[in-house]
Amino acid sequence: MVLADSYPLGEVLWTIVIFFAFVIWIWLLWIEIGDILRRTELSGWGKVGWIVVLCLIPYFGVFIYLIVEHKGMSERIAARRSEQQQEMDQYVRSVASEQDRVGQIAAAKRLLDEGTIDQAEFERIKATALSG
Repeated sequence: MVLADSYPLGEVLWTIVIFFAFVIWIWLLWIEIGDILRRTELSGWGKVGWIVVLCLIPYFGVFIYLIVEHKGMSERIAARRSEQQQEMDQYVRSVASEQDRVGQIAAAKRLLDEGTIDQAEFERIKATALSG
C-alpha cells in the first residue's frame, strides 16, 4: 500500500500527539484569557500585558500564567461557581414560592367551589397567599 509506505505508523502517532497537544493548548489559552478578562483587580494594562505574554510566547506563556496565577484562578472559579449556585437557588426559591402561591389559591378556589369555605374565607386565603 502506497499510503502506509509514505506515512508510517510512528509518524501517524506523533501527528496525533502533536494534534492533541495543540488542542490542549487552545483549551488552556481559552480558559486563561477568560480568567484574565474577568479579573476585576487587574488593570487594563495588566490584562493587555498578560495577553501579549500569552501571544508572544505561546506555550510558555500559558505555563507561566498557570504557575503565577494558579491559586487566584482556583479562588476566582470557586467564587464564580458559588455566585452562580446562589443565583440558581434564589431563582428556584422564587419559582417554587410562585407555584406554592398559585397552588394555595387553586386549592382555596376548589374548596370555595365545593362549598367548604365561603367567599370571605377564600378572599382571606388569597390575600395571604399573594402577600408573601
